[in-house]
Amino acid sequence: MLSREDNERLTRVGPGTPMGELMRRYWIPAAFSHQVAKPDCPPVRVRLMGENLVLFRDTQGRVGLVDERCPHRTASLFYGRNEEGGLRCVYHGLKFDVEGRCLDAPCVPQMNEAQLRQVLSEINVKAYPCIERGDVVWTYMGPAQHRPEFPDLEWTQVPGSHRFATRHIQECNWLQGVEGGFDATHLSFLHGGDAEHSRKVVATLYEVMPTDFGFIVGTGRDMGTGTISWNINVMLMPFHKIISSAVHAAHVWAPIDDENTMLYSINFHPGRALTDKDIEREKSWRGIHTENIPGTDIAVRNKANDYLIDRARQASGESYTGMKGLGTQDCAIQESMGPIADRTAEYLLASDAAIVKIRRLLLQALKDHAAGKPLPGMRPDSFRVRSARCETPKGAPFAETMLERVRLDAPVAAE
Repeated sequence: MLSREDNERLTRVGPGTPMGELMRRYWIPAAFSHQVAKPDCPPVRVRLMGENLVLFRDTQGRVGLVDERCPHRTASLFYGRNEEGGLRCVYHGLKFDVEGRCLDAPCVPQMNEAQLRQVLSEINVKAYPCIERGDVVWTYMGPAQHRPEFPDLEWTQVPGSHRFATRHIQECNWLQGVEGGFDATHLSFLHGGDAEHSRKVVATLYEVMPTDFGFIVGTGRDMGTGTISWNINVMLMPFHKIISSAVHAAHVWAPIDDENTMLYSINFHPGRALTDKDIEREKSWRGIHTENIPGTDIAVRNKANDYLIDRARQASGESYTGMKGLGTQDCAIQESMGPIADRTAEYLLASDAAIVKIRRLLLQALKDHAAGKPLPGMRPDSFRVRSARCETPKGAPFAETMLERVRLDAPVAAE
């Protein structure tokens, strides 16, 4: 179990918190590009890392993410007019560009030109730089002098036809999502009836290896044939998972605040467009994607309706949980722990070895950041990795083969 102090360090993400400051050193997804599809379209509210923001696309097509509060009288810029190269507050008419600079202050006509220039130079709104990759708007919220290049994240580099992405709100802290994503033992139970046959063999070997991008989590299952079946998943700092599956998949757990997370789920293929069958499978909502209430980021099967649990289906053995979809099952359990899990109350078992190691690595990353040491994932090419599955002879060292199997600059087995 964790101490209360360490649990706070890992879970709190607001400005000035250790984890919040660490995460702000990386690019964070703010919204899908289609949410601000056209120049001068209506702005969109974004809550991210405990901050209330507004996203807009200006007349030139540039994307801006600014503090929701107008710096004049703190009125909401969400109600603003997106016009002529900036977002204009409807309270007194002040207009701001994508970099947060005040362009106009028509409410003070009595000022002379010099006075107006002075006011415009002083009354800027907080703004975060944005970039679009993979049909997602990403933002950097950290110190300008430390802004990294956008990483070579594979799913953002394939054509749109090769990718299917959704998102929904998880009503819990980001770390519950990440820990659930790398807890391999639950596949044999929580997803029983939905997981493929090999996952029904309970894992007995757990390896976590720090890398220059984050860490690798290896889960080994003894299939009784003299070999170990390894499932190798990669964690890219600070909240990405690349999933080892036939059509590749990924998760991004972007903190909305301490108690809510926006989970982006992606299927992608590096070499071809996704087929109708690929898309159909995902839109059956039995996999990692959740069916949402139209026009919202709220899952149809959610905490308020007990995830539409079907007790008859659960009792029949057809489904271990009676809940439809791997994504729903994951969210139900992670949210059931509370908005922020109390890790001081846990009784950890041998099957939690990977979770313990992941927490230690994250705590070490916080210490390294505080000490000014280099952070993993700062080099764009360090993200050129992909999760994998393989079989190795019993007793073969994990570290010797795992890195070469996940690097994209190494030969990749044909699919």
